[in-house]
Amino acid sequence: MIAQKVLFLVLDGISDRPCEALDGKTPLAAARTPVLDRIAAEGICGIMDTISPGIRPGSDTSHLSLLGYPPQDHYTGRGPLEAEGTGIHMTAGMIGFRCNFATVDENGLVTDRRAGRISGTKPLAEAIQDSVDLSALGLEFRFNSGAGHRAALALIGDELGDKVSSNDPKKEGVRPPEIRACTDDPADAKTARACNEFIRQSAKILYHHPINIQRMKEGLPPANYLLIRGAGKMGRFPQFSERYGLSGSVIAAATLIVGIGKVVGLEHIPVPGTTGSVNSDVGAKVRAAIGELGRKDFVLMNIKGADEAGHDGNAAQKRDFIEVIDAALEPLLGLDDTLIVVCADHSTPCSVRDHSADPVPVVIRGPGVRVDRVRQFDEVSSAEGGLHRIRGCDLMPIVMDLINKSHKYGA
Repeated sequence: MIAQKVLFLVLDGISDRPCEALDGKTPLAAARTPVLDRIAAEGICGIMDTISPGIRPGSDTSHLSLLGYPPQDHYTGRGPLEAEGTGIHMTAGMIGFRCNFATVDENGLVTDRRAGRISGTKPLAEAIQDSVDLSALGLEFRFNSGAGHRAALALIGDELGDKVSSNDPKKEGVRPPEIRACTDDPADAKTARACNEFIRQSAKILYHHPINIQRMKEGLPPANYLLIRGAGKMGRFPQFSERYGLSGSVIAAATLIVGIGKVVGLEHIPVPGTTGSVNSDVGAKVRAAIGELGRKDFVLMNIKGADEAGHDGNAAQKRDFIEVIDAALEPLLGLDDTLIVVCADHSTPCSVRDHSADPVPVVIRGPGVRVDRVRQFDEVSSAEGGLHRIRGCDLMPIVMDLINKSHKYGA
């Protein structure tokens, strides 16, 4: 029997390093994961450098690599992908940015880069879209809220460049710097001016917005400032269906992953109750993925909460959320005609609170797979598997061969 469908499950940032708080185990090794362990026992395992050894991947570059789009050829910056994921239709030449709703104090110093991890920011984004005016610069813009504190900005107009700095200081207690052109190109200077004007106008709107007035009354950090980074110029992406001959969907709460899926032609399937955090309804995502496999050949599903816990340095929370994920995955064990691929996109060690270059575990389970001797899904056990050590760009060719859709190289 040969699998007819592919479920590509990315457990965002699940990989880690030994944690002192967990008696020297990683959160994945410390967690009780009977479903993931069964998938490992019934599949073929390995470890994977999603870009290449020693390279710290971003979630953007890693997902492009996993889908078979080498970031060296296709990546132009995170901003355009984030913008697409929020619902801004990005066309070639548009300049995109990722944004944070943040909090600054009366002295203009950043006190919270995520505005208390605010959610429900759509009214703030709508107020900015309605009231900011960049026509004096001959430009239009699109601004949409994303998941939680995140948002995205797209600039539309002639002679715009993407080589500009960020106003995100990446720490609290300092004043956001002005955005500057990183080259002598007038196009980059024009983009920098537009960004600074956008930030100036939006700050006034946010300061007086009823949501922020209410948050201050409740003692919550107001979302009264925008931090902008990840500039990039939208390019053109070969479509997934043309590249692989497969129809596909993407299921994710993170706007970045939604954006990546959409730019390569995967249909975004919104799932109520999913947040991209540890309070996400993982079971709803799994049910949606199984439903999509009834009408599509390929489903990319991203589950992000473990990554957030890693960025927060919370090893126990990361372990506990991995157990939540594992319990929700149980229905996948009944997918007999489906190739199940489970991996991380990068490691997010609690000790680092950021991405690292540590390889991640990967397993493929389904009809025709050579089963190895690995019985646990974790960073060390998986290294003993039959896949050995691969790169992210190797994964889709392996998958295509297992579903008998790869092309012979040579006669």
